[in-house]
Amino acid sequence: MKDNEETIRNFIAAWSRLDAADLASYFTEDGVYHNMPTEPVAGRAAVQAFIAGFAKDWTETNWDILNLIAKDDIVMVERLDRTKLGDKSVDLPCFGIFEMENGKIKVWRDYFDIGTYMKALA
Repeated sequence: MKDNEETIRNFIAAWSRLDAADLASYFTEDGVYHNMPTEPVAGRAAVQAFIAGFAKDWTETNWDILNLIAKDDIVMVERLDRTKLGDKSVDLPCFGIFEMENGKIKVWRDYFDIGTYMKALA
């Protein structure tokens, strides 16, 4: 349990580097990322491409962990994702559920209000 929690804490911290290949390395080879406003993405290569695509215009991001619960192979994290896209800033409350397998992310479901994100960019 502690290892899974540490892995997810490291994964969240890694977002500040904005390196899609590094972020995808946290997933199992067949891992799934379901960013709830979109369709799920399956497979490490597809996850990497998806992250690279939506984060391409980000100039900075830092994710604050508000609450984290870990039990067995499940880690749940309430976060505030603070992201900059040029001169625009987005503070996005999020909730992620991670299903872990052998120290890697098998499934990540992330919940947030896409309207909050879009409104901040308008």
